[in-house]
Amino acid sequence: MGFTDLLDEVGGFGRYQWLHVTLISLPGLMMASQNLLNNFVSGIPTHYCSLPANQSLHNLSVIFQMDQTQLLKAFIPPDPSGKRLDRCKRYVEPQWHLLDTKSSFNISELPTEDCVDGWTFDRSEFDATTVSEWGLVCSLRPLKQMIQTIYMGGVLAGAIIYGGLSDRYGRRSVLIWSYLQLAVLGTSSALSPSYSAYCIFRFLSGMAVSGIIINGVSLKVEWIPTKTRTLVGTLSSFFFTFGQMILAGAAYWLRDWRKLQVFVCAPHLLYFAYSWWYSESARWLVMKRRSEDALKCLHRVARINGKSEVIDKLTIEVLHSHMSKEIESSRSSFTAFDLIKTQGMRRVSICLVAVWFATSFAYYGLAMDLQKFGVSIYLVQIIFGAVDIPAKLMALGMLSYLGRRVSQVSCLFLSAIIIFANIFVPTDMQTLRTALACLGKAFTSASFTTVYLYTGELYPTVIRQTGMGFVSTMARIGSMAAPAVLILDEVLPALPSIVYGGAAVIASGFACFLPETLNEPLPDTIDDVEEKWSRQSSSSRQKEGVVLNDDVQFPGGVVPKEGVALKDLKDTEGSGLNAL
Repeated sequence: MGFTDLLDEVGGFGRYQWLHVTLISLPGLMMASQNLLNNFVSGIPTHYCSLPANQSLHNLSVIFQMDQTQLLKAFIPPDPSGKRLDRCKRYVEPQWHLLDTKSSFNISELPTEDCVDGWTFDRSEFDATTVSEWGLVCSLRPLKQMIQTIYMGGVLAGAIIYGGLSDRYGRRSVLIWSYLQLAVLGTSSALSPSYSAYCIFRFLSGMAVSGIIINGVSLKVEWIPTKTRTLVGTLSSFFFTFGQMILAGAAYWLRDWRKLQVFVCAPHLLYFAYSWWYSESARWLVMKRRSEDALKCLHRVARINGKSEVIDKLTIEVLHSHMSKEIESSRSSFTAFDLIKTQGMRRVSICLVAVWFATSFAYYGLAMDLQKFGVSIYLVQIIFGAVDIPAKLMALGMLSYLGRRVSQVSCLFLSAIIIFANIFVPTDMQTLRTALACLGKAFTSASFTTVYLYTGELYPTVIRQTGMGFVSTMARIGSMAAPAVLILDEVLPALPSIVYGGAAVIASGFACFLPETLNEPLPDTIDDVEEKWSRQSSSSRQKEGVVLNDDVQFPGGVVPKEGVALKDLKDTEGSGLNAL
């Protein structure tokens, strides 16, 4: 008997679990906004060099009775494509003769200079962005992408720091702190007086985002029964999907980066206020030898679920009898080294590193440069969010019927195929290119949904958060690297797509070596992982003739087949029935 039986005793997936999952998932509406915020707060408005101080475009348009766009041709040269005005150069002297439509003067010989008087930004798409406020264009354009890289660096640091802290101090405590950190520092970033200050605030906000995601997922999963994990895990991910569309609507409505920053961060004060209602993971409390606290949490859940009659029956002795093996394992301390120390854990960790990196790498390669599609950035964001709905429904079906491994491999491989296909579409076919990009983003989103659930099921309770933090670190490295790869299009336009797609193909190969976890109880100890999933343990079990038949069970344990010693049965009960 294990924790699964205890969870069933206190109501299974009852009223408490519904409230618990909903309240933890609700901040997901703003998490998508945090990750994709740079598309809007650092959007690049149409711009050109400001005219000399003694020239007024408005006055000149009155004098010459010409449209201001036509007048700009006397001050701003065309860009190399000849289709629009150059954004980083202007003529040293006004070239009035160019206003004559019959003029055939060779403009390439005219002297130009940089934007010494700054830039004039068009305000039709954005009222104000970090780019227009701090002039992050032309030679300073890389600083725009640097904001996102710094933010993802904060998410990476948060995965490392908060993953370890939550295994030491608890999921609930770190989650509550992360809400407060994002609410205060994220909102404060709207008051940033300089680019440097804003980057610091974004880094600290990224740390908080990581703490919210990895602790929210684990605290949610560790209170959910095995049979409902797939459905609940997938449906709760829709909060992120709707969050992407909320971001598009809020950005279109506000148009100012400071107001948008407050809009996506201030609600975390509400999440912080009600997060004190959460119960700490009873499994984690048992691992930390805090059985009395775990018992109080179980009693509370039973009371909310309307199972008050089991409170008197559920005692410390009953708790210990169900989780004796886990209590024994809690005497050992675990570090990140334990993720690769043994064969089974090493296999899981190496494969997950590849999957997390490639999924994040391809996802942010597609999602973080929406202005390249040549249509409204707000419309593209809504479309990118909407495609997640059928993608996640598809992922739900695949996870439920095909299993985790097939789903993970399929999503990664299909996303790679779509990315490769876009290489062969001409650049002037923007509609088709956008449609393929949306389809590719849908598959990478489904891959994210799968890997979050999959990782929580693969790592044991004693080191689950450390494992989540470890693989999340690789995801953040992928998200940091994704914008830098776009520079490769100067060498070969198809090269970024080749890199993104190639990474997804390689990761799909690694995913083939992950063990299946569909309808399997969650592992609590590293020994559980080794017994279930390492090849060496699997072959040794076959030699010993120990077979577990999942179809032959009774409420108190597993019915032994003929020829299986009761001692063997006792040794397998603890690891075989412990589930969420």
